[in-house]
Amino acid sequence: MKNCVLVCFLTLFSFVANAQEQRDWQRLYDELMVSEEQEGLMNEENYDLLCSLAAHPIDLNKATREELEQLPFLTATQVEDILAYIYQYHGMRSVGELLMIESLDTARSELLSCFVTIKIDEQKHFPPLATILKYGKHDITFTMKAPFYERKGDKNGYLGYPYTHSLRYKFSYSDYFRAGLVGAQDSGEPFFANRNALGYDHYSFYISVRKLGRIKSAVAGRYKVRFGQGLIINNDFSFGKTMTLLSQGRSYTAIRPYSSRSHANYLQGGAATVALTRHIDLSAFASYRKNDATLNADGTIRTLLKSGYHRTPTEMKKKNNISQTTFGGNLQWFDHGFRAGLTALYTHFDRPLMPNTGQTYRSDYPQGYDFWNVGVSYGYLNYRWNMNGEIAMSGNGAVATLNSLSFQPTKRLSLTAIQRYYGSRYWALHANAFSEGGQMRNEMGMLVGANWTVNRFLALSAYTDYAYFRKPRYRASVASSAWDNYISAIYTRGNLSFLARYRFKIREKDNADHTKLINEYTQRTRFAFTCSGLNWDFKTQADLAYNHHKTNSFGYMLSEFVAWQPLSWLQTSANIGYFHTADFASRLYIYERSMLYSFSFPTFYGKGIRWSVFARANLRQNLSVLLKVGTTHYFDRKHISSGLQQINRSEQTDLEVQLHWKV
Repeated sequence: MKNCVLVCFLTLFSFVANAQEQRDWQRLYDELMVSEEQEGLMNEENYDLLCSLAAHPIDLNKATREELEQLPFLTATQVEDILAYIYQYHGMRSVGELLMIESLDTARSELLSCFVTIKIDEQKHFPPLATILKYGKHDITFTMKAPFYERKGDKNGYLGYPYTHSLRYKFSYSDYFRAGLVGAQDSGEPFFANRNALGYDHYSFYISVRKLGRIKSAVAGRYKVRFGQGLIINNDFSFGKTMTLLSQGRSYTAIRPYSSRSHANYLQGGAATVALTRHIDLSAFASYRKNDATLNADGTIRTLLKSGYHRTPTEMKKKNNISQTTFGGNLQWFDHGFRAGLTALYTHFDRPLMPNTGQTYRSDYPQGYDFWNVGVSYGYLNYRWNMNGEIAMSGNGAVATLNSLSFQPTKRLSLTAIQRYYGSRYWALHANAFSEGGQMRNEMGMLVGANWTVNRFLALSAYTDYAYFRKPRYRASVASSAWDNYISAIYTRGNLSFLARYRFKIREKDNADHTKLINEYTQRTRFAFTCSGLNWDFKTQADLAYNHHKTNSFGYMLSEFVAWQPLSWLQTSANIGYFHTADFASRLYIYERSMLYSFSFPTFYGKGIRWSVFARANLRQNLSVLLKVGTTHYFDRKHISSGLQQINRSEQTDLEVQLHWKV
């Protein structure tokens, strides 16, 4: 009865609210990227970059191509058009001038405005250290999550208490200098105890400079690197299918500080990009770090771990038990729309990597102490054509290539084709590029898609992608294939917006007896209606999912999002959703507003209700407090999860608190 009253109240509230907050960039991004389903594509590392850019916007009048290329939703043509507009009109007077750039549609203009600013600043050279120390800005964020339930491991099994918390400190002066420290603790991990004598289980630290003479960027500490299409190294942004289609397959080079709470996907040491000439850049990096790993009985590496959990004695034994040395570089040439690059990478482990190759799909997994890769990237851009590609080779002679071609017959229509071939024995431990299977090996395929802005109200996008896997893979004991299809439409008029999308996917998997392949059919549909006012906003959404493999699985979720800004210093929002699915195969996702640097896109299956309430209060000019309470109540189970994570009740409630101080 309590849940029914809450549903009715929030539904009614969405129609009668008469004031609300300005739309936050997280929701705008969610609307633009709805098809990715967030399956590892919008993880914390990616989200952290956008949070950082939102807190420290790019000054458009001083923006470089590399800075604009950090924004994954911009195409290469849009980056060039922005730079051309600034050059032609000697800068912008306001962010509103973005609407004058024809290639920017309404959604991306609004989203871009969240990450850029216009400053009247005559600073044109790297400032003296005294200026940086005197006028630099301090930013401190403390976040804590407290559960209102007890897990099995909290009683007996976990080394620490059930609270999750983190501390971030950042010091910055414009975009010239930044330094930061991050400490993070997962629930169940010891704090100032066991092997965490220094407090937090994970620390990240960095110092970075930009525009220091010929040095375009340099980082000391922990950092991220991406070159070319990511076939050799990319621990930065992951480009999924929708994002790749929106960006028209563009590539970029980036060296950035690592400020995430995650324990994986970072390098530790130093990195820099130097302008050798006007058209040639040289990037180099060196890294030495400890890694988590599962070891074989003889001390060799069985599995490289990326979860970062150290909650139990067994998990703690795997913490930092191997070392990894990595170094490499990239030489980049660009002129009159043409671009070419050469990348080399070497990685050494202090123990040999010896995975279990007994299972057929693991037979080609990388093995040994030493791994190297070398590759060539290339590209060309003009007002109609955008071509990008990379060819790479691993130390065992295997080859991988990824190529994209985009054509814009008009400013409102873009057509994109993406081809990839990843050899089954291509070994690239730091690679992260466009794929269907999630790995840069054992895959060949082709995607063809289009983005069409029909008019200033209606935008359509669609793609079809076919992938073939020549060798066995997980849950497919022989060669198999996958076919993915997607179409979406967004209609926006005034303060109203309608979204409809449909995704249909066929994947070949083993049957119950593992004697032959059968098709798995997955269909997902979303309908959403959004209405915005001066200080209020609401969104009604319906999600449907159908999966057929060995059995049929159907699910749906109805959800409502409401936001309201009753006072200039107070922002509030709430969402509620009812989900009903047969099992995990028809799972569903919804976006929830959460703390700074915390992306919330939870997964739901079974039968139940999810609701959450969020509030942000700016208590003083430089101090903000954020609160979020969220509850998931299941109707079809007496306990949640399993193992040490098991909760012996049907309801799970969490409270999150964050203090954000800037000076």
